[in-house]
Amino acid sequence: MEVKSQTLEVKIAAHNDITKHTRDDKPRAYSCTVCHKRFTTKGNLMRHRALHTGENWYSCTQCEKRFPSPGQLTEHLNIHSSKYKCTECGKCCMSRHELAVHRRSHTGEKLSECSVCGKQFTQSTNLVKHRRIHSGEKPFGCTVCNKRFTQKAHLIQHITIHSGEKPFECTVCSKQFSSSANLVKHSRIHSGEKPFECTVCNKRFTRSAHLVQHSRIHSGQKPFECTVCQKRFTQKPHLVLHSRIHSGEKPFECTVCKKRFASSGSLVKHSRIHSGEKPFECAVCHKRFTQKSNLVSHRSIHSVEKAFRCHVCDKAFNHLSCLKTHIRVHTGEKPYKCLLCDKRFSQSSNLQQHQRYVHSNGRPYHCPYCGKQFKTDIHLRCHVRIHTDAKPYSCRRCSDRFRWLDQLKTHLLKSHNEGTWFTCDICEKKLSSNGQLKLHLLQHKPIKPYVCCECPKRFCTAAALKSHQLVHSSLQQLCCGKCGEYFKHKHSVVRHFERCSNDRLGIISLFNPHICK
Repeated sequence: MEVKSQTLEVKIAAHNDITKHTRDDKPRAYSCTVCHKRFTTKGNLMRHRALHTGENWYSCTQCEKRFPSPGQLTEHLNIHSSKYKCTECGKCCMSRHELAVHRRSHTGEKLSECSVCGKQFTQSTNLVKHRRIHSGEKPFGCTVCNKRFTQKAHLIQHITIHSGEKPFECTVCSKQFSSSANLVKHSRIHSGEKPFECTVCNKRFTRSAHLVQHSRIHSGQKPFECTVCQKRFTQKPHLVLHSRIHSGEKPFECTVCKKRFASSGSLVKHSRIHSGEKPFECAVCHKRFTQKSNLVSHRSIHSVEKAFRCHVCDKAFNHLSCLKTHIRVHTGEKPYKCLLCDKRFSQSSNLQQHQRYVHSNGRPYHCPYCGKQFKTDIHLRCHVRIHTDAKPYSCRRCSDRFRWLDQLKTHLLKSHNEGTWFTCDICEKKLSSNGQLKLHLLQHKPIKPYVCCECPKRFCTAAALKSHQLVHSSLQQLCCGKCGEYFKHKHSVVRHFERCSNDRLGIISLFNPHICK
């Protein structure tokens, strides 16, 4: 192996704090030119220099691992000789001390306790590191960006960000890592090894940190507390994400629509709206979803069993959340309130739809055929059927197909006597859907909140008022594509066109002069 020669800097600086170790007052006049670590003797510096050059390292004959000193190699060989072997799990340790510390993981013995929070540790060194959480001490500083760390290992790993060095490569997928520890964790993806087991439920994990987080489910421990609302969390990342609710910070921005998000995960999910990516596929019907949670919810459709049953009407559901939402039908509970008009809703999704429909003027969804804008993608998809003549709803009794679901329900009721009519209690009129019944009941109410600004006529719905206002306007925005005759209302030109031609491609809008169906 080629080794580049490096000069050794010898500097006597007795009055410089850098030359003194934090644990003693010995002057350290010998400085490493690579990492600037300082030593009391030239011999120590020479041994340290071998860490950077790889010069005069000692190789293990059994696993080809290399060490800078014979003492470290001797300790390592104890692993192969099984000199210090745990009788519980068979793990081989390098020294008697390491074996004694390891045995505490089986006995649960923790000799060191934090005087601030009472947390216990198997080693005193871990207690020293833990105390820095309370004191805020970060003794290890990066010489490049001045970022500081509580542990030396964290600093060493951080330095690789600046150097870009990734010397550890996976033999399976060739992915490279800055530390051997990260490579070991990654290799478990390929091997399927999960060495860390929960003693309560026997669930296994690839990382010890994941086991620690999981164990808090059983213990109920939530060590991370929000300083604003005192809410507690099992993991620090959850606390960081929660704190952005109070601060309003949204550091992640969509490059397409500039919408901002509090977490990177929310941004990734949002970006699929623009890309159309649906990475999660149902193995049964091959339907695809943008989020894994939507796929998990969808799978229950294929399951016959519905474990959650309503105690009032005996209706069964696949999910507990669906049952809780359904129970509000019986209780009348509406916990979601609009801050603008005080209207209440039983579901948060209904509140979001209400805010978008009623209080927002944004129409982000554009028709690719005629340019018409819509507030929701559902309304856009329904509108596009006018252009494509798509009829996705087919009758299972005959060959008839329909553009709208209400048309199919009406057909099944009238032609095949299948389904249930929704009957008005006042005039006994029958309608095919509950939505039509709700609109119909507005006609019986004495209050008609929508007033025409041209005449005193009043209407039950905004759509009826909009249609009426064309009476006062001389504008005729629709024309027949065959004969050129103009009309105010769409239903008028449709009726005319049936007489004028059997081809329905001739309805043209003056505002959007594209061919419409």
